[in-house]
Formats: sequence, C-alpha cells, structure tokens
Amino acid sequence: MRPLHRRPAAAAAVLAALIAVSACSSSGSSHHDNDAAAGATSSPTPTRSIPDPETETSPDPSPSRGPVLPDAEITPATGSFSKKDKAYLSGRVPKNMDPAAVLQTGQETCQRVARTAKHDRDAAVGAVIAGDIPDAKAAITHLCPDQKPVLAAADAGFPDGTRKKPAAGSYRALTTSSDCTWRATGSGGKVLASGPSNGAKGPVTAKVPAGTQEFTSSRCYAWVPA
Repeated sequence: MRPLHRRPAAAAAVLAALIAVSACSSSGSSHHDNDAAAGATSSPTPTRSIPDPETETSPDPSPSRGPVLPDAEITPATGSFSKKDKAYLSGRVPKNMDPAAVLQTGQETCQRVARTAKHDRDAAVGAVIAGDIPDAKAAITHLCPDQKPVLAAADAGFPDGTRKKPAAGSYRALTTSSDCTWRATGSGGKVLASGPSNGAKGPVTAKVPAGTQEFTSSRCYAWVPA
C-alpha cells in the first residue's frame, strides 16, 4: 500500500495541469473573439468586374526580385525558344530559374486575357488596368499580339483611386458596384464635379472638367473613356 502523504502532491500536479489547460483555452478564445471583432468592423469588398474566375495566374517572375540571366544564357533544357519567346524573356528570367517556367507564366497570362475578353471585353480591359492580370502588357506585346486591342483600351484608361491631372472628358467605370463614387477637384482642392447623383442607376459615368488637378474615385475598379 502506497503512503497517503503522496496523494496531495499528485492532486497538486493535476490541479496545475488543469489551470494550464484553462489558461490556453481562455487565450485561444480571446484571440478568436478579437479576430471575429476585426472581421465585423472591416470594410466590405467592393463589387467589381471579375476577369476570369476559372483560373489564377502564377506570381510574375520579375527582374526587380534580383539578378537576371543574360540573354545569351536564356536557353531551354530541350528544344529552342522562338524569336517572340526570346523577346518576352529578355531581362525577365531570374537567375537559378527555369526560363521555360517564366515563358509558361506569360503564355498563361495570354490565355487568361483571351478567355476573359471572349466572355466580357470590359472585364478583360479592367483587369489589365487594375493589375488583376499581372504582366499583361509584356505578355500581349510579345506573345499574343492578337490581344493588342484589349491592351490599347487599357492604356487609355486608369485604375480606381486618385489620378493626377486627368485629361478632360467623359469616362465610364468598369464596375457593377452601386457604391462607385467619384470627385474631380481643381486648384486648392475645390470640387469641380462629383457623382453619381443621388438615385442614379445603371453604369457610372464621370465628366471630368478642364483644369481638374485630381480625379478621385472609390469602388469603381477602373475607368475608360466613354
């Protein structure tokens, strides 16, 4: 038979374990509550034109991430690159990366632009403007020149946010959001025009007056000449 004086020690150990478990549970609950509160106060995601819900592009291998391979060293493991492939890859292949993987990213970008444009041209243009289809300009220029009309339309527009000294004229927002708002201000921050007007329905358009110093919009995704 074990001595009775050991039982208090065992009970103390069990009690200490229970306290530790309770503390962990309380801490986890606190983090969960904080996360829930943060989620409840965050701003809602604006509705906008979605370029292509079926695919996601791979991260763009960019020369800005580090040294790139000299053009003379850009060779595939097998076969050869075409002239247009080499033009696209020039200055774009990070060292220690397979050039074929970089080329594949560009080809997938072209496929996404083409597929989106076939379904909804405005969505493709807006996605290029907003940067939702990364590296689209280089990919279209070198790998899929048949999509240059999309690129030309995107080059004439600008993304949601603040645009310094926009050209005067009419623009339309590439969005389905009813929360899209805009404001044109002149010297000293004077409001020259804003919209949409209360109760307006349908596509949002903006008339930017001459002399506008800043055009600011929110939840409008992208703008193109109307």
